[in-house]
Amino acid sequence: MAKQKFKLISLNKRIASSIALLLFVSSTIFGQDVQFSQFYSAPLYLNPAFTGATQLTRVGTNYRSQWPALEANFVTLSAYVDHFIDDKNSGIGFLIQTDKAGLAGLRSTSFTGTYSYQLPVSETFTFRVGANAGYYLRDVNFSNLTFGDQFDPTTGQQIPGQGTAEQFDAGAYKSFFNIGSGALLYSNDVWLGLAVDHLNTPNQSLIGEEDKLPMKFSVHGGYKFQFASGVTGQGMYTKPQERSLTPTFQYKQQGKFSQIDLGMYYTFEPIVFGLWYRGVPYKAVDGVANNESIVVLLGFTKKTKDSNFKVGYSYDITISKLGSSSGGAHEFSLSYAWFTGDPRKPPKNVRLIPCPDI
Repeated sequence: MAKQKFKLISLNKRIASSIALLLFVSSTIFGQDVQFSQFYSAPLYLNPAFTGATQLTRVGTNYRSQWPALEANFVTLSAYVDHFIDDKNSGIGFLIQTDKAGLAGLRSTSFTGTYSYQLPVSETFTFRVGANAGYYLRDVNFSNLTFGDQFDPTTGQQIPGQGTAEQFDAGAYKSFFNIGSGALLYSNDVWLGLAVDHLNTPNQSLIGEEDKLPMKFSVHGGYKFQFASGVTGQGMYTKPQERSLTPTFQYKQQGKFSQIDLGMYYTFEPIVFGLWYRGVPYKAVDGVANNESIVVLLGFTKKTKDSNFKVGYSYDITISKLGSSSGGAHEFSLSYAWFTGDPRKPPKNVRLIPCPDI
């Protein structure tokens, strides 16, 4: 009898833990947007003012797997393309993004168009303003969950093939439109950007109630310290290679959620190293310091006169109470930009944004 009672207690704890984890993940994923550690490698997602910022045609993709060791993990995949229209001082772009999160398999897919306009404001600074408009699809499948009546009360093990008497909509679905805007001010060495998403605070509820998606604010910037260039090639094929140190930051706020990314990139072309911290240590959550992760990055870049290829890998070392058992987070980025204009036309004297895009 004592043995059976212990098994029932263990089962109840297991069910309670599962419910608690589900509630925690749901409160996180239903109310907050996707985050990227390599946020400058997701330029159109970070700020629509980055659209066309390379002055070239660019394609790119991002992949993130967060907490791969847990069932309540997060997987995000995005792809984008943008192009700078030289005669109009404008950039146009398109972003497709999908992510799957949590035990219930909450899935979000978005299709977003972006636009930016570039305006020199002085001999030192250039200003860019951007906007985006997107269509979102969200769905969730509660049939992926297991409940108490699917476990053997004696052994505490899940019964193979056992259904549940719980009644849920197995295919809850929601779609909505979204708009956002952003701006960038930059020189050859420094930049500062501001982006606001979900300006229309769309209703994201999957069960018919009103659940407004709160506006997301992002402030990001940095400064590039240029060192003496390296050299590659010989004779007429000699070309400089970048040597720089770039401290960067990003502050995000969405509803009650806030976060800081603070770190730096070291570029020793063609290799890029990155290290930064994520969290808000001065803002405790339930009495616990808000320290989320340390992020390390390794990237490779290959530049020519008319093209630019970049690839990056980063890993989030979890320093929160969740610990290393979560598996951290793996993130990959890939982009390629190339010149598509008329080679006979003299190029404009344009200023490029100095921020790293890995």
